[in-house]
Amino acid sequence: MPATADLPPVPDMKLELVPIPVSDVDRAKAFYEQIGFGNLHDTQVSETMRVVQFTPPGSACAIVFGAGMGPLTDMTPGSVKGLHLVVADIDAARDALVARGVAVGGVDDMGGVKYVWFEDPDGNLWALQQWPASYTG
Repeated sequence: MPATADLPPVPDMKLELVPIPVSDVDRAKAFYEQIGFGNLHDTQVSETMRVVQFTPPGSACAIVFGAGMGPLTDMTPGSVKGLHLVVADIDAARDALVARGVAVGGVDDMGGVKYVWFEDPDGNLWALQQWPASYTG
């Protein structure tokens, strides 16, 4: 393999859609609406294919789930673990989820980086994450 300096630059790549495996599309749709995800697109493409897409508040990256989407819907429901939602105020974000009826864990402080964990109805695991104010990345 050539040295990195000899390779062409890699163009920008934007992560814009993450598939989430679910067992019940309507139950998952209700959950993600409940937690405040928006910009909903729910399309019945064919008799066997349904595509549901949501975007977390303030995010440029959406999630997608549904039925009949080949390998995307063949994944095991609940198998996605550790999706991070980065927030400015973890207490406010946690309180908002609690007010919406979501079972969330307490705030874990990992040396200045704070986390709150919660799951969707299938067990896909999400983390709220807050970086310390001193973080400049």
